[in-house]
Amino acid sequence: MAPTACLRPPFLPARARARARSANPAATSASPSRLSLKCSAANGDSSKPKPNPISPTSPPRATVADGVESVDVNGLRRPPAPASGLTVPGARDPQWLPRPLTSADVIEGNGKGLKVAYQGCPGAYSEAAARKAYLNCETVPCEHFDTAFQAVQNWVADRAVLPLENSLGGSIHRNYDLLLRHSLHIVGEVRLAVRHCLLANPGVKIENLKSAMSHPQALAQCEHTLTELGIEHREAVDDTAGAAKFVAEQMLQDTGAIASSLAAKLYGLDVLAENIQDDKDNVTRFMMLAREPIIPRTDKPFKTSIVFSLEEGPGQLFKALAVFALREINLTKIESRPHKERPLRVSDDCLLKNFDYLFYVDLEASMADPKTQNALGNLKEFATFLRVLGSYPTDVNEP
Repeated sequence: MAPTACLRPPFLPARARARARSANPAATSASPSRLSLKCSAANGDSSKPKPNPISPTSPPRATVADGVESVDVNGLRRPPAPASGLTVPGARDPQWLPRPLTSADVIEGNGKGLKVAYQGCPGAYSEAAARKAYLNCETVPCEHFDTAFQAVQNWVADRAVLPLENSLGGSIHRNYDLLLRHSLHIVGEVRLAVRHCLLANPGVKIENLKSAMSHPQALAQCEHTLTELGIEHREAVDDTAGAAKFVAEQMLQDTGAIASSLAAKLYGLDVLAENIQDDKDNVTRFMMLAREPIIPRTDKPFKTSIVFSLEEGPGQLFKALAVFALREINLTKIESRPHKERPLRVSDDCLLKNFDYLFYVDLEASMADPKTQNALGNLKEFATFLRVLGSYPTDVNEP
């Protein structure tokens, strides 16, 4: 490539330029108001710049109106000018951007390929609830409730199905506390009818039993029936299936287990009596937990679970519940629990210490509904803490 030379105009003092303009006014009017710098090849031809040839098939040059850099015939680039009326969808509307795929998008609806954690031994009611929620899932038994939470959070399992409340025994407070300790989301609920059975080793009769072993709630739910059967002693363990496993492994002859019929099949026990619960309408509500929330909808019944705390004072709870009543949002559950991080609060007279409470509330509403969003926005204005635990489809099937 031939070297290029840049031609510089001669320097003239201001007085000399003024005399030149007055001596030749025609040249002054014909020349531009400012001297421009031009580069030419070193072959001495500096009279005209060589234009770049443009073929009929060449794309048109970008101009300033296109919002990009423009190029003149001399090859000099001008800075880009802002384009008027040009919108960038991704920058102006974040909803325009595609949503990343989650595990819920690639897993079949029947649960095939899912690992679902539950608390208890194989044969527990929680396992039955997990299989009802995810038909073809692979169940993962966990020793404690906290272990099931950690299994999902640490990617050992994809979901967890854990009990939240029972129609006879009430709420399982441990799981309410664990919901705040972990960052999992409620993505569904499933109701399971509990049918307690009295199990024993083969050959053992009811009149041989002196003790019954099971979970404390199962023992309480069968208290009247056990008394009628003459079984006076009670022995509490961590879960119902664990009781059946222990009776089978130890070959106990005077102790029975209260568990499910599935546990009897798994551990080779006989079913001495079925449906021994005092109240036949015994239903447990389980929550389905995942690492990621689901997208709420409005074309089917949804439920939203929240937890919040309030300042001390008369009418604060009334004010919080009013944000839902004024928007005709029905509440299906409200549960209060002491705030473990702030268990005590000194009153204004500095003499009494009161508990600081968290309120767990279930709403018959979807987070996709603007009414729900407005209600929570109103609650957030005066609540000291607010968290949405999940917005998920309501279980409308028979338990």
